Amino acid sequence: MKNLKPGQEVPRLIVNTTKGLKWELKNSDPENFTMIIFYRGIHCPVCKKYLEELNTKVEDFKTRGVNVIFISSNSQALAEKTVDEWNIENLHIGYGISIEEGRKWGLFVSEAIKESEPEVFLEPALFLVRPDNTLYSASIQSMPFARPNFDELLKAISFIIKDDYPARGEA
Repeated sequence: MKNLKPGQEVPRLIVNTTKGLKWELKNSDPENFTMIIFYRGIHCPVCKKYLEELNTKVEDFKTRGVNVIFISSNSQALAEKTVDEWNIENLHIGYGISIEEGRKWGLFVSEAIKESEPEVFLEPALFLVRPDNTLYSASIQSMPFARPNFDELLKAISFIIKDDYPARGEA
């Protein structure tokens, strides 16, 4: 597992999206941050709730200069099914990231424990990446639970921008 540190350049990231676009981090061009959220996939009810919650708040992130993308290792068909079945029409959904690419980001990898799960998949994480593609912060989970709260994150981002609060954890 790669140990990403704040202030360092993050791995290259290119994914196809359900909107028919090829999304590349280096071209995200946010005012303040790109928020990358890796999610487990369509099999995860916790992910469904999390994505649907952000769907109602994505504009709040945009007004703070934050571009948002969700990414999973699901296939295109499963990603499109996710968009069709979940209430997430405001979100950009990337798909097809490999387990190896996930490991470059320091993501945890799990094997299926239920028939409804893929054989192998990535556990959730949330990254804030500065416009220069350096890491500002990371929250990486080994379980589907205890993810960052969006309302608290919005408050934190407002504070970070207002006070030019530096990245921490780079030592």
